[in-house]
Amino acid sequence: MPRPRLRRRVKGNPKITYFKPAGVRMQELEETTLTVEEYEAVRLKDFEGLGQEESAAKMEVSQPTFHRLLLDARKKIADAIVNGKAIKIEGGSFKIK
Repeated sequence: MPRPRLRRRVKGNPKITYFKPAGVRMQELEETTLTVEEYEAVRLKDFEGLGQEESAAKMEVSQPTFHRLLLDARKKIADAIVNGKAIKIEGGSFKIK
């Protein structure tokens, strides 16, 4: 039986939860889903400019776990930009600070 997943700590729910390419109708779009904790990892590392260790501490996860979250989030974002997909932010296992 796998160990239960710990809830990652995030600052809050994102104010904007959906992004789509301009000029493409909703019914023509594919979606990629970014979890709230992946969003938080990108926010801390790329937007706030914090280091991985400091970001991991703020989310109450190990540095390797933070790194995996960040890699997964960046891959999803790149896929959405390159392939013209919408990005939906929802779900995950998190608790609000």
